[in-house]
Amino acid sequence: MLVVLGLIALILFGLPWGLVALVGGLALEVLEYFAWRRFLRRYRLRSGPETLVGMTVTVVDDCAPSGRVRVYGEFWNARCSGSPIAAGEQARITGIDGLTLDVEPAR
Repeated sequence: MLVVLGLIALILFGLPWGLVALVGGLALEVLEYFAWRRFLRRYRLRSGPETLVGMTVTVVDDCAPSGRVRVYGEFWNARCSGSPIAAGEQARITGIDGLTLDVEPAR
C-alpha cells in the first residue's frame, strides 16, 4: 500500500520528493514483511490429519490386528502394530495410512 502511495507521490511531486516517498514506502513495506514474518514464527499452524500422531485414543472394538478407535468423538478404523488391544483400553496413534490409524498400546 505504501509503495502505491509512493508512486502517486512520484507522479504528483516530481523527482526529488516523489522518489524519496517511493523509496521510503518500499523500505517500510520490506520492514513490515520481516516484522510479520518474525511475529508469525511463534505460531505454528496445526491442522490436518498429521496432528493426530502421538494422541492417546480409546479403543472401541478389539484391535487384533484391526479394529476401531474413538478420536474427538469420531470413530476411526485402526490397525494394531504389535500386540492386540482390547476394547476400552487406551492406545497411542503412531501413524496414518489413508483413513486408517496405526496404533500401539499406550504405556
